[in-house]
Amino acid sequence: MEKKYFGTDGIRGRVGQSPITPDWCVRLGWAIGRYFLNSGNEAKILIGKDTRISGYMLESALQSGLISAGATVELLGPMPTPGIAYLTREFEADGAIVISASHNSYEDNGIKIFDGNGEKLQDRDELVIESLLVQPIKTVPAAELGKANRLTVAQERYSGFCAGQVGSLLAIQDLKIVVDCANGATYQVAPLVFSKLGLNPIFIASSPDGLNINKDCGSTDVVFLQETIAREKADIGIAFDGDGDRVCLVDHQGSLIDGDDILYFLAIDLLDRGEEFGGVVGTHMTNMAFELAFGDKGIPFFRADVGDRNVIRAMKEKGWLLGGEGSGHILNLKKTNTGDGLITALQILEIINREKKSLAELGNAVSKYPQILKNIRCKDPESLILDHSFCAEISSCTDRLGERGRILVRKSGTEPLVRIMIEGQSRQEIESIGGHLESIAVSILKD
Repeated sequence: MEKKYFGTDGIRGRVGQSPITPDWCVRLGWAIGRYFLNSGNEAKILIGKDTRISGYMLESALQSGLISAGATVELLGPMPTPGIAYLTREFEADGAIVISASHNSYEDNGIKIFDGNGEKLQDRDELVIESLLVQPIKTVPAAELGKANRLTVAQERYSGFCAGQVGSLLAIQDLKIVVDCANGATYQVAPLVFSKLGLNPIFIASSPDGLNINKDCGSTDVVFLQETIAREKADIGIAFDGDGDRVCLVDHQGSLIDGDDILYFLAIDLLDRGEEFGGVVGTHMTNMAFELAFGDKGIPFFRADVGDRNVIRAMKEKGWLLGGEGSGHILNLKKTNTGDGLITALQILEIINREKKSLAELGNAVSKYPQILKNIRCKDPESLILDHSFCAEISSCTDRLGERGRILVRKSGTEPLVRIMIEGQSRQEIESIGGHLESIAVSILKD
């Protein structure tokens, strides 16, 4: 069966349009409740969210549906996605719901579901929930209705867990650090974590109003962070995305350190310290220069399909402990079982502490191949990807690059977009190819 609602990262869409509506989310909450209750007579489900304004509405709707199914609800409030995953295990919940559209703007929202291990549900489980969605809601008898509680210790528990992942005292109190919270889910917990470690960063984009999440800030737009670093003469900048599972860094010169760089730092650090981690899982978007650099170091490397769920699946199949994406979604199974922006940032600070090098010095390790990304918005991405003339142009341009580069065309799992990535040794050449393919796509969509 093909899934109707669940994409590569849960359910996502524009607020007020199906399926991100309050009435539909009541039904979804009921279906999730029934799914977890099928495994037993009781079910405790955590609900956490980011800071977008629609979170209140969707939280109430999901809560209502869950309670009508007989499930107990524990409300976490604003909490990073990886924090919700951790607390699911910590509080021995049966599952959890994350209300977030990650790096998207406030107009969008989404729902992700975790199992009792704090891991995203498998395809087969999502199909079961979709089959329950078509059934009429049957409210349990009043005596069997679930209850709702608010967990007031959530921030303290998760911040303690993050701080506890730092192996030794960080002697970097003299470093001037700027932290960009993207006006998102890390705005409360990040200050707690850094405070526990004796650090006092400058926090920016940490005053959410429900509408400013990811707006001109965060890991998807580091200009504000770069400007702040220059103004404050800071040593390092850390930028999270709206739900806190991604992170990127900026050095004192304003240079961006993305997920590919971070993955390389972590791998080399583990290698130098003699720790076993098997190999590294990247994606088809990972820059070619890193694949070659890993090979030079004798580190096995594998490309998975884009999406953290695909990365972690490949890691488990291979028994490897390190993987991630250029977006800054990094998985280190030595630390936690999901991508965690805060923990990843702390690992980099540990490396800086051990190596006694600046982020700029670490960041020069690999010279990346130029890479550009073209996003083509269209109602039916699949039809463009399968269009014969478009495929012919992709093939022709791929031949033109030869072994000097590559082209990857894929459908976005979170937005109605076709993403075209072009990579090669010559920026002029890939920009020419990118502009050509974009114009061909636009022409096809107009016909």
